[in-house]
Amino acid sequence: TCGELDWEVELGVVIGKSGKKISESEALDHVFGYTIINDISARDIQMNHKQFFLGKSIDGSCPMGPYIVTADEVNDPQKLEMYCRVNGKVKQQSNTRHMIFDVASVITWLSRGMSLESGDVIATGTPGGVGFVREPPEFLRPGDVVECEIESLGCLRTPIGILDR
Repeated sequence: TCGELDWEVELGVVIGKSGKKISESEALDHVFGYTIINDISARDIQMNHKQFFLGKSIDGSCPMGPYIVTADEVNDPQKLEMYCRVNGKVKQQSNTRHMIFDVASVITWLSRGMSLESGDVIATGTPGGVGFVREPPEFLRPGDVVECEIESLGCLRTPIGILDR
């Protein structure tokens, strides 16, 4: 089982119009909508293998939803409050305006090296407050419930079970 399972609330961007080398001024025209991602990460696997991909690719990782809210229903993706709670206790609280790279920049940069296809989902990164950087570190255990909430997008509730490597 994973001994160091961590939470990460992230804004998910759902691509609706395919493209490559998309300009920043046209980037948001390629967005179908937005969703919530809990980028669950097995930190022990990441650190033992030195590959973040391995620790983010275990069965049950990266739950998304519970809805896709269309882009026209979100006034500004850079002005959304976001929270992550574990067993009802707030662990992360921020706003998408604090993202290092805004949604348009992320789309532009990614599309320089790869085609973005309709249906692709981009995880935009997490704010501070994840478990492995806390003192002392905190990790999820079977029976915990993680709630990731983003303003206007709803709340993604994820019960934690036993995960095998």
